Amino acid sequence: MIILTGGAGFIGSCFLWKLNSVGIKDVLVVDHLNETEKWKNLVGKKYYDYMQKEDFFNAVVCRQVPKPEAIIHLGACSSTTLTDANYYIKNNYEYSKVLALWAFELGIPFIYASSAATYGDGAFGYDDDISKLNNLVPLNMYGFSKHMFDMWLLNNNYINKTAGIKFFNVFGPNEYHKGDMRSVVCKNYDDVASKGIIKLFKSYKKEYADGDQRRDFVYVKDVVEAMYFLLTNPSKTGIFNLGAGKSRTWNDIAKSMFAAAGKKEKIEYVEMPEFLKPKYQYFTEAKMDNLKNAGYAKPFTELEDSVKDYCGYLKNKSYL
Repeated sequence: MIILTGGAGFIGSCFLWKLNSVGIKDVLVVDHLNETEKWKNLVGKKYYDYMQKEDFFNAVVCRQVPKPEAIIHLGACSSTTLTDANYYIKNNYEYSKVLALWAFELGIPFIYASSAATYGDGAFGYDDDISKLNNLVPLNMYGFSKHMFDMWLLNNNYINKTAGIKFFNVFGPNEYHKGDMRSVVCKNYDDVASKGIIKLFKSYKKEYADGDQRRDFVYVKDVVEAMYFLLTNPSKTGIFNLGAGKSRTWNDIAKSMFAAAGKKEKIEYVEMPEFLKPKYQYFTEAKMDNLKNAGYAKPFTELEDSVKDYCGYLKNKSYL
């Protein structure tokens, strides 16, 4: 049995799809099904049971959960704009510590979601070398809560008992429930397809033209392949960046969407909200050495091909 927290969420449900595709159905899905339509991510998936995150947490504390073969811990508050620091601490830090200690007690693999948000403005680069963890300065409380857990593992000599994944800009099917946290592709597909227009943020740094801010965009189908590699190679531990390893611009995303929709390009650059300006990342690019050195050799899908594939799902409002 595999425990998959956040299993009804975006990446979690796609990973469940990957597990099902290789015949793995003995999965305990843990999540918090609130008022969104996140439940739709589980329709058609195969798993042996589902638990709400509070019930699961209490059961773990009381040691009432059967021993799993592995824990994939993706459940967290992923909003980058929430202001309740206590909520982040409880959900992203304390919850993670309890699960990790349980996994260490059982002697089973523990794979967890960190985040590229831990790198802050990138002043110290995007290198997943654990010796550089202490230098990082996240720009928001979400990134800081993820960094706190990374540092707790490091400071307690647990880091090599786990596989921490620093997800970069993941996009793809099953993110529909995420509201403001959806990718630009998901948010803007209807406007591109029906109106032939997309709105992108202006740049406020002279080094970057409007729309030329750069991110490491990675397709969720590629992400779950790398995750499955780590699950099936439990000796590979430490921190692993998970991006495409190549930065692209928001303009590249927009142009790929217009091409996929068969529309003429029309990009409108709009003002960025004031609260976002001091927290905005103008450049991210994953250094992928750790994952490559671990033996992962599958190529990542080119951005244009990923966007085209995803737009097919958006057009049909379909799920993985």
